[in-house]
Amino acid sequence: MSEPLVIDAGELGAEELLETLEAGRRVVVNTEFLGSEHTVTLRLDGGTYYCDTPTRLHTHDSAEEMRECIVNQGYAE
Repeated sequence: MSEPLVIDAGELGAEELLETLEAGRRVVVNTEFLGSEHTVTLRLDGGTYYCDTPTRLHTHDSAEEMRECIVNQGYAE
């Protein structure tokens, strides 16, 4: 497995993030929530998209659902 791409929230667009996931690479997003820094791991495995936050694992069945999550959570520009 290749090294994950590590970025700050907003550094890439949603389409760029999805393309990276679809190429088989994980993305680690550094983000801030309520004054604390957190990392979120985005990945695609077996047709399911995952968004692993410090408190919850979100799963999405389609690229559209993942795109919506990425945008709503502020991970993309």
